[in-house]
Amino acid sequence: MFDKILIANRGEIALRVIRACREMGIASVAVHSTADSDAMHVRLADESVCIGPAPSSQSYLNVAAIIAACEITGAQAIHPGYGFLSENANFVQALEDHGITFIGPSAEHIRLMGDKITAKETAKKLGIPVVPGSAGGVHTLDEARACAESMGYPVIIKATAGGGGRGMKVALSGDELDSAFHTARAEAKAAFGNDEVYMEKYLQKPRHIEIQVFGDGKGRAVYLGERDCSLQRRHQKVLEEAPGPVITPEQRERIGSTVAKAMGELKYSGAGTIEFLFEDGEFYFIEMNTRLQVEHPVTEAIYDVDLVREQIRVAAGEPMEFHQKDLHIRGAAIEVRINAEKVPGFIPCPGKVTQYHAPGGLGVRMDSAIYDGYKIPPYYDSLIGKLIVHARDRDEALARLSRALGELVVDGIDTTVPLFQALLKEPDIQKGNYSIHWLEKWLAEHYEA
Repeated sequence: MFDKILIANRGEIALRVIRACREMGIASVAVHSTADSDAMHVRLADESVCIGPAPSSQSYLNVAAIIAACEITGAQAIHPGYGFLSENANFVQALEDHGITFIGPSAEHIRLMGDKITAKETAKKLGIPVVPGSAGGVHTLDEARACAESMGYPVIIKATAGGGGRGMKVALSGDELDSAFHTARAEAKAAFGNDEVYMEKYLQKPRHIEIQVFGDGKGRAVYLGERDCSLQRRHQKVLEEAPGPVITPEQRERIGSTVAKAMGELKYSGAGTIEFLFEDGEFYFIEMNTRLQVEHPVTEAIYDVDLVREQIRVAAGEPMEFHQKDLHIRGAAIEVRINAEKVPGFIPCPGKVTQYHAPGGLGVRMDSAIYDGYKIPPYYDSLIGKLIVHARDRDEALARLSRALGELVVDGIDTTVPLFQALLKEPDIQKGNYSIHWLEKWLAEHYEA
């Protein structure tokens, strides 16, 4: 087992890893930018190293500085959290070259799943169901037209190297294809430096269902149920729940065993998430995230597992602590992402937190790195906390979430808390009757009318 781990991240996920390390008797090293010198993860880690100025390109994405911090402190392994360098194959390769263990999958698997087209082809070969679409990249408008006509409208055009909803456009008919194709390519080029796009059939009212998988890197893999992440705005998740309110035990076992078998064949190591669109009882592969997800706590709650602890153990060469037969769902869990944003425009709202009080009580977990007097910097993601509740069933979880939101105090800045308080009053949310398009329509009706 490692003696010391460096966390190449910030905010609540850095705290999450530090806490796991402390429980395992492992020393932790926090890295930080000059803007984060007073951050909570810096205060709680055993050691800290400043790795550069505020912009993430000069600090949290600075591979040379992070490796130097490892060498200075004697850290044997790096946990990447999520975002930043967590899915950067070149970073993983650089760590390997320096004899530092990456707590996550291999560079090969990150590359394999990092390109959307290659990932889709790999999924198809492994028996994972995929959305009908182009065989590869679509390079000309004529190719796009031919592909759309063979699939039938509507279609969606996506950046090959995409993420976060950028480089993604829908064409409902042939009249819209020209504009959608050129706009998607332009956005892809600007965002990722790569204008290649591909096409898929556009599903009308799908849900976003993701399957948590975990592999030991030696051919054994398990699935830990699903999370429903269908409540989204601008393709960004705002609420996640497990188990999915519309997924049957038979559907869960069918798709779960399929992806676990596939990950076993790949000899995948560590935590990963296979994301699907789900419509009319069928799953369609979207992508794989080769890292820990923001929403991992809802899975931890219903399965009573510590995914970060397990990541560390497997990276150190120890066997997985659980088998598929050991994994059983207990109750229901819901997570809401508390962002420093002003609704309805979701405009980032950095500033000073004048008062902070976290909710408590049975089945309530608040993952956050803010505190009274903390100044939220303007340089990074606006996520300031995750409120997670766990209860015996979904109705009880919704009631507990409503109660916990009422206890949560974050003064001095705007947050998304009022949005969730309003959403919990909606009959569709109470019944679990929503798709990936539901929230955008609700926002338009309530804030733009």
